[in-house]
Amino acid sequence: MNIGIIGLGDMGRIYAKSFAKAGYRVFGSDLPDLRESLERELNPFGIAVLQDGKEVSRQCDVIFYSVEAERIAEVVSQYASSTKYGAIVAGQTSVKHPEIAAFEKYMPRDVNIITCHSLHGPNFQPEGQKLIVIPHRCTPDAYQRMMDVLSALGSDIAEMPDYHMHDRIVADTQTTTHVGFESMGTAWKNAGFYPWDSGSYLGGIDNVKILTTLRIFSYKAHIYGGMAILNPYARQHVKSYAEAESELFKMMIMENAPDFRKVLYAVKDYVFHENNEPLLLDDEIMKEFSLAENPGNRLPNSHLSLLSMAYSWYKLQVNPYHNLICQTPPFRLRLGIVEYLFRNEELLEESIETALYKKSIRSDDLEFHSAVHKWGTIIGYGDMKGYKELFEDTKLFFADRLEHGRVHSSEMIRRLTDD
Repeated sequence: MNIGIIGLGDMGRIYAKSFAKAGYRVFGSDLPDLRESLERELNPFGIAVLQDGKEVSRQCDVIFYSVEAERIAEVVSQYASSTKYGAIVAGQTSVKHPEIAAFEKYMPRDVNIITCHSLHGPNFQPEGQKLIVIPHRCTPDAYQRMMDVLSALGSDIAEMPDYHMHDRIVADTQTTTHVGFESMGTAWKNAGFYPWDSGSYLGGIDNVKILTTLRIFSYKAHIYGGMAILNPYARQHVKSYAEAESELFKMMIMENAPDFRKVLYAVKDYVFHENNEPLLLDDEIMKEFSLAENPGNRLPNSHLSLLSMAYSWYKLQVNPYHNLICQTPPFRLRLGIVEYLFRNEELLEESIETALYKKSIRSDDLEFHSAVHKWGTIIGYGDMKGYKELFEDTKLFFADRLEHGRVHSSEMIRRLTDD
């Protein structure tokens, strides 16, 4: 069986090499000016780099489109008519609505559409990582063939009945998760300080916040922009997160302790009840990953970003533990640190008291409040250009630490998720 990869970027190359290692004949294509460098890298693995996607489509039995979500329709329109009779096509985008629309519009009716989503970045190999498979238009035989192909990756495969369910869950596990960390980064940038230089960000869960933020900004803006702008469910989730943050922030500046506590303990009862099996992140491991060169005494933190996430789940009546089926490393870590905060009575009370009465953290919370609503407005308007500009502006502020953050966040993820 011939496997084709149209789009040999970071993820496309990982999967081309993985399928070749599993013994499949693999063919790929990308932009013409990249062909020579791709041949040097991939030919030693037995991977043939062809002239274009038409050549790949003509001779491959399973074809993966590994391109950005915002370009999927353009690329599919060029190569769909060359697809081999009875072949299987899939996309690797993180948002399935534009992908399925493109396949439906351009693919011949005899082509099977079975799409997938690898829930990890290019710094991870597929083995042991979560892989979502979604049958859209296919025969039972084609579906079995696709499952056989994908099983060669060694991923943890989860099947979903339709792409609507996928995009709805991903709106929480990816888009809102990313916006939370992006807002932290933008807030620190606008405040003009690095969080590891502040005593308010020296705790274990703060180390997770910082490294995950650096990890996100170490990647490319279009990855996150596509998920946020093109997923029809993302705007609702991001809007809910912004509204939740705004409600809590208003209670804080009014020092409305009764309502503030009432809301947060209702959230605790709803999200972190005994029927949800806890993740239980190890505090000692989290403490190991500090970026502070000369750490002093830890100062209290309101953890407004985490309180807002939990309140948003409550407002949407979302059980985040159910969404672990589409977990990514940042989402698992974020759920883990929110859980850590709400299940630690002493830390939760410290957070509440700090949010209500400690003026030393108020300016940081104001910056975060502004950042959340800036990101939310951009996503609400579907402003891809604005999204990329804000992302790159924040990324530049942390430029010297991004590679360090990516490496150490990978090690932190491995340590905290190693069963």
